[in-house]
Amino acid sequence: MRRLLFAVGFFFITFYCLAQTSDWFSGGGRRARGPRPEASIEDAPPVGPPTNEYTFARLVYSGGRGWHYDSWTTDAPKADVTFVAGIKRLTNLDVRESPFFIPLTSEEIFKYPFLYAVEVGYLQLSDEEADTLREYLTRGGFLVVDDFHGTYEWANFEEQLRKVFPNCKIEELSLSHPVFHCFFDVRELIQVPGIQYLYSGRPYEKDGFVPHFRGVFDDTGRLMVMINFNSDIGDAWEWADYPPYPEKWSSTAYRLGINYIIYSMTH
Repeated sequence: MRRLLFAVGFFFITFYCLAQTSDWFSGGGRRARGPRPEASIEDAPPVGPPTNEYTFARLVYSGGRGWHYDSWTTDAPKADVTFVAGIKRLTNLDVRESPFFIPLTSEEIFKYPFLYAVEVGYLQLSDEEADTLREYLTRGGFLVVDDFHGTYEWANFEEQLRKVFPNCKIEELSLSHPVFHCFFDVRELIQVPGIQYLYSGRPYEKDGFVPHFRGVFDDTGRLMVMINFNSDIGDAWEWADYPPYPEKWSSTAYRLGINYIIYSMTH
């Protein structure tokens, strides 16, 4: 009986902590995707060149439906802050420490050659945003997309991507690709689950059983868009300091994220 009471108590304490720190609610165990006050854009992006060697720039885009409204805010700003702390500890990059969110419509976007976008399964690009993203990528920009899962979300993302590049070829990346070896030597491509794993016991979401690492290349063979599908490396950054979240997944997420940065700065 004592063990049973301990187990029940542990469950409720864990659930309470999740509810307080990550906007969990009872409707199917998903997180509410509405905008978080601390992840809103209060000021316009700074005018002038960046003051640091590298800025982790989270992309602000239009789109989202229902609970997924303003889905670009997911995991912000904690995922950004903890990931940047890892960049500082594991590399010698001069990296901006405070969170940075930039709209796709901002004229300043071309000063930031690395963009990170989440929940792109609910992305809805306007014509202006599609045109800007096309110019950004063809001029040398690099986009990482993350945290979307299953057949429906893939179909929506591909539809939006084809607004940018109608005839683009989306390729599955093999483990031998340089993006997986340009800083850390990634030896295995695994599925990185979100925090939902701790209560569901499932490493996947929806019907996204198999992780995919895909890419879109320009005419010279440069990787422009890095696609993490059926994985959630942003959650692994966000929960890296939470003991119940497995270290293996956070470590993998840090290695992948830093490799993406180094690749974007050297190719």
